Amino acid sequence: MTQQTHDPADGIGSLTQDLGPTGRPHREFPEPKPLRSHGPARIIALCNQKGGVGKTTTTINLGATLAEYGRRVLAIDFDPQGALSAGLGVQTHDVPTIYDLLLSRSIDPNDAIQNTSVEGLDVIPGNIDLSAAEINLVNEVAREQILAGVLRRVSSDYDVILIDCQPSLGLLTVNALTAAHGVVIPLECEFFALRGVALLIETIDKVRDRLNPAITLDGILATMYDSRTLHSREVLERVVDAFGDDVLETVITRTVKFPDATVAATPITQFAPDHQASKSYRQLARELVFRGAVA
Repeated sequence: MTQQTHDPADGIGSLTQDLGPTGRPHREFPEPKPLRSHGPARIIALCNQKGGVGKTTTTINLGATLAEYGRRVLAIDFDPQGALSAGLGVQTHDVPTIYDLLLSRSIDPNDAIQNTSVEGLDVIPGNIDLSAAEINLVNEVAREQILAGVLRRVSSDYDVILIDCQPSLGLLTVNALTAAHGVVIPLECEFFALRGVALLIETIDKVRDRLNPAITLDGILATMYDSRTLHSREVLERVVDAFGDDVLETVITRTVKFPDATVAATPITQFAPDHQASKSYRQLARELVFRGAVA
Protein backbone atom coordinates (compact mmCIF):
# COMPACT_ATOMS: atom_id res chain seq x y z
CA MET A 1 0.00 0.00 0.00
CA THR A 2 1.35 3.44 -0.91
CA GLN A 3 2.20 5.56 2.10
CA GLN A 4 3.30 9.09 2.85
CA THR A 5 5.18 8.96 6.11
CA HIS A 6 7.27 11.16 8.33
CA ASP A 7 9.39 10.28 11.29
CA PRO A 8 7.19 10.98 14.34
CA ALA A 9 10.21 12.54 16.00
CA ASP A 10 10.11 15.43 13.54
CA GLY A 11 6.79 16.63 14.98
CA ILE A 12 4.86 16.19 11.74
CA GLY A 13 3.26 12.85 12.46
CA SER A 14 2.68 9.90 10.18
CA LEU A 15 0.12 9.99 7.35
CA THR A 16 -1.14 6.98 5.39
CA GLN A 17 -3.75 6.52 2.69
CA ASP A 18 -5.95 4.66 5.17
CA LEU A 19 -8.91 6.94 5.87
CA GLY A 20 -10.06 7.50 9.42
CA PRO A 21 -13.71 7.95 10.48
CA THR A 22 -13.56 11.67 9.61
CA GLY A 23 -12.71 10.83 5.98
CA ARG A 24 -9.17 12.18 6.26
CA PRO A 25 -5.96 10.13 5.98
CA HIS A 26 -5.25 8.34 9.22
CA ARG A 27 -2.53 10.10 11.21
CA GLU A 28 -0.47 8.80 14.11
CA PHE A 29 0.41 11.86 16.18
CA PRO A 30 3.85 11.86 17.77
CA GLU A 31 4.30 11.31 21.49
CA PRO A 32 4.75 14.67 23.23
CA LYS A 33 8.22 15.58 24.34
CA PRO A 34 8.79 15.94 28.10
CA LEU A 35 8.45 19.44 29.53
CA ARG A 36 11.45 21.06 31.18
CA SER A 37 9.27 23.32 33.32
CA HIS A 38 5.61 23.66 34.22
CA GLY A 39 3.04 26.46 33.96
CA PRO A 40 1.41 28.77 33.38
CA ALA A 41 -1.57 26.65 32.43
CA ARG A 42 -3.57 26.85 29.25
CA ILE A 43 -7.24 26.68 30.22
CA ILE A 44 -9.60 24.57 28.12
CA ALA A 45 -13.38 24.49 28.59
CA LEU A 46 -15.15 21.29 27.58
CA CYS A 47 -18.51 22.64 26.61
CA ASN A 48 -21.80 21.59 25.04
CA GLN A 49 -25.24 22.72 26.12
CA LYS A 50 -26.60 19.25 25.40
CA GLY A 51 -26.17 16.70 28.16
CA GLY A 52 -24.89 13.17 27.77
CA VAL A 53 -22.41 13.88 24.97
CA GLY A 54 -19.24 12.85 26.80
CA LYS A 55 -17.97 16.08 28.39
CA THR A 56 -17.20 14.54 31.77
CA THR A 57 -15.82 11.31 30.32
CA THR A 58 -13.55 13.35 28.06
CA THR A 59 -12.41 15.66 30.86
CA ILE A 60 -11.47 12.69 33.06
CA ASN A 61 -9.70 10.66 30.40
CA LEU A 62 -8.04 13.54 28.57
CA GLY A 63 -6.73 14.78 31.91
CA ALA A 64 -5.44 11.31 32.78
CA THR A 65 -3.68 10.82 29.44
CA LEU A 66 -2.08 14.27 29.51
CA ALA A 67 -0.81 13.43 33.00
CA GLU A 68 0.62 10.19 31.59
CA TYR A 69 2.60 12.34 29.16
CA GLY A 70 4.10 14.33 32.02
CA ARG A 71 1.72 17.29 32.03
CA ARG A 72 0.42 18.72 35.29
CA VAL A 73 -3.35 18.83 34.95
CA LEU A 74 -6.08 20.42 37.06
CA ALA A 75 -9.69 19.43 36.35
CA ILE A 76 -12.52 21.71 37.49
CA ASP A 77 -15.91 20.14 38.23
CA PHE A 78 -18.13 23.00 37.03
CA ASP A 79 -21.34 20.98 36.81
CA PRO A 80 -23.77 20.81 39.78
CA GLN A 81 -24.26 17.11 39.07
CA GLY A 82 -20.72 16.51 40.33
CA ALA A 83 -20.08 13.69 37.86
CA LEU A 84 -16.42 14.61 37.38
CA SER A 85 -15.77 14.42 41.12
CA ALA A 86 -17.57 11.08 41.37
CA GLY A 87 -15.73 9.75 38.33
CA LEU A 88 -12.39 10.55 39.95
CA GLY A 89 -13.42 9.30 43.37
CA VAL A 90 -12.84 12.54 45.30
CA GLN A 91 -14.65 13.96 48.30
CA THR A 92 -17.38 16.52 47.51
CA HIS A 93 -18.94 17.27 50.93
CA ASP A 94 -17.45 18.93 53.99
CA VAL A 95 -14.56 20.17 51.83
CA PRO A 96 -14.03 23.42 49.91
CA THR A 97 -15.50 23.21 46.40
CA ILE A 98 -15.49 25.40 43.32
CA TYR A 99 -18.76 26.88 44.57
CA ASP A 100 -17.02 28.16 47.71
CA LEU A 101 -14.23 29.67 45.64
CA LEU A 102 -16.71 31.54 43.44
CA LEU A 103 -18.40 33.09 46.44
CA SER A 104 -15.40 33.96 48.61
CA ARG A 105 -11.95 35.27 47.72
CA SER A 106 -10.86 34.60 51.31
CA ILE A 107 -10.60 30.88 50.55
CA ASP A 108 -7.29 29.81 49.02
CA PRO A 109 -7.97 27.75 45.85
CA ASN A 110 -5.09 25.47 46.83
CA ASP A 111 -7.16 24.38 49.84
CA ALA A 112 -9.85 23.04 47.46
CA ILE A 113 -7.47 21.04 45.24
CA GLN A 114 -7.55 17.28 45.76
CA ASN A 115 -5.19 14.68 44.37
CA THR A 116 -6.55 11.76 42.36
CA SER A 117 -5.37 8.21 41.77
CA VAL A 118 -3.56 9.49 38.66
CA GLU A 119 -0.21 11.07 39.37
CA GLY A 120 -0.17 14.58 37.93
CA LEU A 121 -3.98 14.93 37.78
CA ASP A 122 -5.67 17.06 40.45
CA VAL A 123 -9.25 18.21 40.77
CA ILE A 124 -11.29 20.98 42.34
CA PRO A 125 -14.59 19.24 43.17
CA GLY A 126 -18.13 20.45 42.66
CA ASN A 127 -21.50 19.39 43.99
CA ILE A 128 -25.19 20.33 43.95
CA ASP A 129 -24.42 23.61 45.77
CA LEU A 130 -23.18 24.91 42.42
CA SER A 131 -26.77 25.02 41.19
CA ALA A 132 -27.29 28.10 43.40
CA ALA A 133 -24.27 29.92 42.02
CA GLU A 134 -26.07 31.73 39.20
CA ILE A 135 -28.58 33.21 41.68
CA ASN A 136 -25.89 34.20 44.17
CA LEU A 137 -23.63 35.76 41.55
CA VAL A 138 -26.23 37.66 39.55
CA ASN A 139 -25.61 40.95 41.40
CA GLU A 140 -21.82 40.63 41.55
CA VAL A 141 -19.63 43.12 39.68
CA ALA A 142 -17.95 41.48 36.65
CA ARG A 143 -19.80 38.27 37.49
CA GLU A 144 -18.73 36.64 34.21
CA GLN A 145 -15.06 36.86 35.22
CA ILE A 146 -15.14 35.35 38.72
CA LEU A 147 -13.90 31.91 37.68
CA ALA A 148 -11.05 33.50 35.73
CA GLY A 149 -9.95 35.23 38.92
CA VAL A 150 -10.00 31.94 40.83
CA LEU A 151 -7.95 30.09 38.22
CA ARG A 152 -5.34 32.83 37.95
CA ARG A 153 -4.36 32.03 41.53
CA VAL A 154 -3.37 28.44 40.69
CA SER A 155 -2.49 28.66 37.00
CA SER A 156 1.27 28.81 37.51
CA ASP A 157 1.30 25.32 39.09
CA TYR A 158 -0.20 23.50 36.08
CA ASP A 159 0.31 23.02 32.37
CA VAL A 160 -3.37 22.66 31.52
CA ILE A 161 -6.65 23.30 33.34
CA LEU A 162 -9.72 21.46 32.07
CA ILE A 163 -13.18 22.82 32.93
CA ASP A 164 -16.04 20.32 32.80
CA CYS A 165 -19.00 22.59 32.03
CA GLN A 166 -22.64 22.00 32.85
CA PRO A 167 -25.06 21.29 29.96
CA SER A 168 -26.40 24.82 29.56
CA LEU A 169 -25.37 28.22 28.21
CA GLY A 170 -26.01 30.05 31.49
CA LEU A 171 -23.78 32.17 33.71
CA LEU A 172 -21.57 29.28 34.80
CA THR A 173 -20.76 28.31 31.22
CA VAL A 174 -20.13 31.95 30.31
CA ASN A 175 -17.72 32.10 33.28
CA ALA A 176 -15.91 29.05 31.93
CA LEU A 177 -15.68 30.52 28.43
CA THR A 178 -14.45 33.85 29.81
CA ALA A 179 -11.71 32.08 31.78
CA ALA A 180 -10.68 29.75 28.96
CA HIS A 181 -8.03 30.10 26.29
CA GLY A 182 -9.68 27.40 24.19
CA VAL A 183 -12.81 25.27 23.86
CA VAL A 184 -13.21 21.61 23.02
CA ILE A 185 -16.76 20.64 22.03
CA PRO A 186 -17.56 16.96 22.61
CA LEU A 187 -20.26 16.07 20.09
CA GLU A 188 -22.26 12.86 20.20
CA CYS A 189 -22.64 11.36 16.73
CA GLU A 190 -26.40 11.76 16.81
CA PHE A 191 -28.62 14.17 14.87
CA PHE A 192 -30.10 16.12 17.80
CA ALA A 193 -26.62 16.72 19.24
CA LEU A 194 -25.57 18.20 15.91
CA ARG A 195 -28.35 20.79 15.93
CA GLY A 196 -26.99 22.70 18.93
CA VAL A 197 -23.40 23.11 17.79
CA ALA A 198 -24.09 26.23 15.72
CA LEU A 199 -25.77 27.88 18.75
CA LEU A 200 -22.81 27.02 20.96
CA ILE A 201 -20.32 28.43 18.45
CA GLU A 202 -22.45 31.58 18.26
CA THR A 203 -22.19 31.86 22.06
CA ILE A 204 -18.41 31.42 21.87
CA ASP A 205 -18.29 34.21 19.26
CA LYS A 206 -20.29 36.52 21.55
CA VAL A 207 -17.95 35.79 24.46
CA ARG A 208 -14.99 36.53 22.17
CA ASP A 209 -16.51 39.85 21.11
CA ARG A 210 -17.56 41.04 24.56
CA LEU A 211 -15.54 39.30 27.28
CA ASN A 212 -12.60 37.20 26.09
CA PRO A 213 -11.03 38.22 22.75
CA ALA A 214 -8.36 35.51 23.01
CA ILE A 215 -10.64 32.46 23.15
CA THR A 216 -10.26 29.95 20.33
CA LEU A 217 -12.04 26.80 19.22
CA ASP A 218 -9.52 24.03 19.85
CA GLY A 219 -11.68 21.44 18.18
CA ILE A 220 -14.92 19.50 17.89
CA LEU A 221 -14.53 15.98 19.25
CA ALA A 222 -16.82 13.28 17.86
CA THR A 223 -17.92 10.96 20.68
CA MET A 224 -20.09 7.86 21.03
CA TYR A 225 -19.32 6.98 17.42
CA ASP A 226 -20.54 3.62 16.14
CA SER A 227 -19.13 2.77 12.73
CA ARG A 228 -21.70 -0.01 12.33
CA THR A 229 -24.59 2.47 12.04
CA LEU A 230 -25.27 4.60 8.99
CA HIS A 231 -26.62 7.33 11.27
CA SER A 232 -23.29 7.77 13.11
CA ARG A 233 -21.36 7.86 9.85
CA GLU A 234 -23.74 10.39 8.28
CA VAL A 235 -23.67 12.70 11.32
CA LEU A 236 -19.87 12.65 11.43
CA GLU A 237 -19.72 13.33 7.68
CA ARG A 238 -22.04 16.34 8.09
CA VAL A 239 -19.96 17.70 10.97
CA VAL A 240 -16.77 17.47 8.90
CA ASP A 241 -18.52 19.09 5.92
CA ALA A 242 -19.74 21.96 8.11
CA PHE A 243 -16.69 22.58 10.29
CA GLY A 244 -13.75 21.17 8.32
CA ASP A 245 -10.43 21.18 10.13
CA ASP A 246 -12.09 22.32 13.36
CA VAL A 247 -13.18 18.68 13.73
CA LEU A 248 -10.51 16.73 15.55
CA GLU A 249 -9.19 13.68 13.75
CA THR A 250 -9.49 11.58 16.90
CA VAL A 251 -12.91 9.94 17.27
CA ILE A 252 -14.16 8.34 20.49
CA THR A 253 -16.22 5.21 19.89
CA ARG A 254 -19.09 3.96 22.01
CA THR A 255 -18.19 1.22 24.52
CA VAL A 256 -19.57 -0.25 27.76
CA LYS A 257 -16.12 0.19 29.30
CA PHE A 258 -16.86 3.87 29.98
CA PRO A 259 -19.70 3.27 32.50
CA ASP A 260 -17.69 0.42 34.00
CA ALA A 261 -14.77 2.77 34.59
CA THR A 262 -17.12 5.38 36.06
CA VAL A 263 -18.44 2.87 38.59
CA ALA A 264 -14.85 2.06 39.51
CA ALA A 265 -14.17 5.84 39.92
CA THR A 266 -11.08 5.65 37.75
CA PRO A 267 -10.11 6.82 34.25
CA ILE A 268 -10.49 4.22 31.54
CA THR A 269 -6.76 4.52 30.89
CA GLN A 270 -6.22 2.88 34.29
CA PHE A 271 -9.32 0.67 34.29
CA ALA A 272 -8.62 -0.85 30.85
CA PRO A 273 -5.28 0.55 29.66
CA ASP A 274 -5.09 -1.62 26.54
CA HIS A 275 -8.68 -1.03 25.42
CA GLN A 276 -9.29 0.87 22.18
CA ALA A 277 -10.99 3.67 24.14
CA SER A 278 -7.82 4.23 26.16
CA LYS A 279 -5.79 4.32 22.96
CA SER A 280 -8.23 6.86 21.49
CA TYR A 281 -7.84 9.21 24.45
CA ARG A 282 -4.07 8.95 24.25
CA GLN A 283 -4.41 9.82 20.57
CA LEU A 284 -6.59 12.80 21.54
CA ALA A 285 -3.97 14.04 24.01
CA ARG A 286 -1.25 13.74 21.37
CA GLU A 287 -3.42 15.52 18.80
CA LEU A 288 -4.11 18.47 21.08
CA VAL A 289 -0.40 18.80 21.84
CA PHE A 290 0.31 18.53 18.11
CA ARG A 291 -2.22 21.30 17.39
CA GLY A 292 -0.70 23.52 20.07
CA ALA A 293 -3.75 23.46 22.35
CA VAL A 294 -1.61 21.95 25.12
CA ALA A 295 2.08 22.50 25.84
